[in-house]
Amino acid sequence: MFKHFINLELKSFLRSASFGTNVAMKVFMGFFALYFIVIFVGVGIGAFFLIREEFHLEPLITINKFVIYYLVVDLIIRFFLQKMPVLNIKPLLTLPIKRNTIVHFTLGKTALSFFNWLHAFFFIPFSITLLINGYSVLNVILWHIGIMAMIFINNFINVLINNKDSIFYSVLVLVAGLGAAHYFKIFDITKYTVSFFQGFYTTNYIFLIPILLAIVLYYFAFSYFKSNLNLDEGLSKKSEIAKTENFTWLNQFGTLGTFLKNDIRLLKRNKRSRTTVIMSVVFIFYGLLFFTHSIKAYDNPAMKVFAGIFVSGGFLFTFGQFVPSWDSAYYQLMMSQNIKYREYISSKWWLMVIGTIISTIIASFYLYFGFETYMLIVVGAIFNIGVNSHLVMLGGAFVKTPIDLSKAKGAFGDKQAFNLKTMLIAIPKLLLPMALYAIGYYVFSPNIGLLFVALAGILGFAFRNYVFSKIEKIYKTEKYATIAAYKKAD
Repeated sequence: MFKHFINLELKSFLRSASFGTNVAMKVFMGFFALYFIVIFVGVGIGAFFLIREEFHLEPLITINKFVIYYLVVDLIIRFFLQKMPVLNIKPLLTLPIKRNTIVHFTLGKTALSFFNWLHAFFFIPFSITLLINGYSVLNVILWHIGIMAMIFINNFINVLINNKDSIFYSVLVLVAGLGAAHYFKIFDITKYTVSFFQGFYTTNYIFLIPILLAIVLYYFAFSYFKSNLNLDEGLSKKSEIAKTENFTWLNQFGTLGTFLKNDIRLLKRNKRSRTTVIMSVVFIFYGLLFFTHSIKAYDNPAMKVFAGIFVSGGFLFTFGQFVPSWDSAYYQLMMSQNIKYREYISSKWWLMVIGTIISTIIASFYLYFGFETYMLIVVGAIFNIGVNSHLVMLGGAFVKTPIDLSKAKGAFGDKQAFNLKTMLIAIPKLLLPMALYAIGYYVFSPNIGLLFVALAGILGFAFRNYVFSKIEKIYKTEKYATIAAYKKAD
């Protein structure tokens, strides 16, 4: 049966309307994966000698001390980037196929994820280096098995937190609490975790604990998906009490006001869109990593303007990257009406501009770190309004991933709106302001660097009508492909 499922997955890929794009994306991701594989292998080999020769520490104990941070970062990256397994189960439920088989196959796909076996390219070379340097063969093997079991624990935790918000918020509070306690020197979790991870090597039984825990988490994930594998439960839409909000003050803006009304209602009523507002607030505090001098790698001019872009542009990036996917449920109907694309684009643009301005005002507490610090955020906001808002709208023309607002697929919803074109368009969003500021900073002065970034934003704003006409043309060109993609997902 698994072979049959694999055959169906292959046919789905080969017969997809976006087959050419999928192949190009797979090739690009293949080179991306190869890049990280080379890095992990290099670090896996060099970590032992770097720790022993440069820091004069015992390599295995040192690695075991920081494995907890490694696992936390891995879990965070998984949450935002790992693609959850998807299988079209509606037609399968009417066939004589056991539910257990469907769920086992769907969960089994996560075991083959790149996010699991990538870690082997670090831990296998490191384990071989340990063996070459005289460590016990049996104990190294047991340690390696225990660590890889921890990786699979992360895998199943990620599956659960992507589908059960209660688990997501529990994990978030736990990780944030332990991180804050360590940062403020209240409680150092590594003093206890290092003994546990070192026990994988020094004993012949502790490595069984993560294996058993991984099995338990798999059982919980299996039970959850099996219990929701029903046409009338897990796949049904929940009805809620409808509320009416007029926002009559927006009527003065005509059609633009109508679109703004719809977007404001979207942000207020839907969990997935409300999350973008929450994330934009979180992004405001992201600058603390850069402006408090707590991380040496971030303490340079280019990275500080990078922080300014993110602090002021949280809503722009989180909301804007899903335009027009927010309207995918009724996009076909909207395109059949006498609606000007310019007004549709303008409404999204104005909403992002308003969000950027509000974020910049809230971020005024950065004045505590100096006027220069807050000016980095202000010029970042100007650049976001004048340049990045246009780039986000341009990237949206190539996003053809629908968003089902009737389903809550986790606290942050469906995160699969990235493709090769949007990734390429995303590069100048961050690198251009960093480059402009660095040139002005090192060639002239810090104020000239700020001026360069601000001027780029002002020029983008001044030529917004010309840019909008180009973006409008691209949206019209991609319109029918977008409609087809949304229709296919129905």
